[in-house]
Amino acid sequence: MKTKLYSLMLACAAIPLFSQVGINTANPTATLDVNGTLKVRDIPAATALPGYQVLAVNQGTTQVFSMDPSVLIGASNTNTTVYAAKKTSSLNLISVGIFPGGFQPVNFIATDRSIGTGTLFTDSDGSYNIPSTGVYAVGYAFRYGTGLQASLLSGAPGIAIARNRGGVATIIDSRTFSGINLALAINLTMSDSSIHSLYSFQAGDKISFGLLTSGIDVGLLGSSVASFYIYKVSN
Repeated sequence: MKTKLYSLMLACAAIPLFSQVGINTANPTATLDVNGTLKVRDIPAATALPGYQVLAVNQGTTQVFSMDPSVLIGASNTNTTVYAAKKTSSLNLISVGIFPGGFQPVNFIATDRSIGTGTLFTDSDGSYNIPSTGVYAVGYAFRYGTGLQASLLSGAPGIAIARNRGGVATIIDSRTFSGINLALAINLTMSDSSIHSLYSFQAGDKISFGLLTSGIDVGLLGSSVASFYIYKVSN
């Protein structure tokens, strides 16, 4: 009799080990189902990612899952700000009154892009639209004509990057074409220039790539080549 009683007690004691427990719910759907908030007062900090898992909540079922941190790191590598474009034909300059005198944007359009989302660009003023505030890497290259002119260009022409912020346009960087004097009074202009740097922008800024046009012969634009890239590198 004692043996049967002990067996019954052990069986009853084992039942909770295989049941589901609900807090603030009468119908638990997991081993522990908490219908409410969770507070943990003491959480030790991990010193490195290897050997640890992070917890993620399924928004549909609210169930908690463990996740390898490398999955999150991989997902974060998608940079939606990346944009690059190149124009090798039909190159011209846009006349936009808002810019400082002497600067005119290249007539880049969204279909000139080699990578990126077309919605980041505005065709009418040839500008890239900054989607979020942060630090951006920017590169701009321009070859005027064949890149080598038989005479020095007057008026210090060159390339420039402009920013339109709330209707106020500013030249944020520029490079003039360089000239050299050779023997026998031969003058040459090296009209191939580029800019590569980091800039801080605000969401909504419009970035344009163009020329400082003083002394520029527009007849050479048809054989010119222009390209740029831009992407966010930090908040």
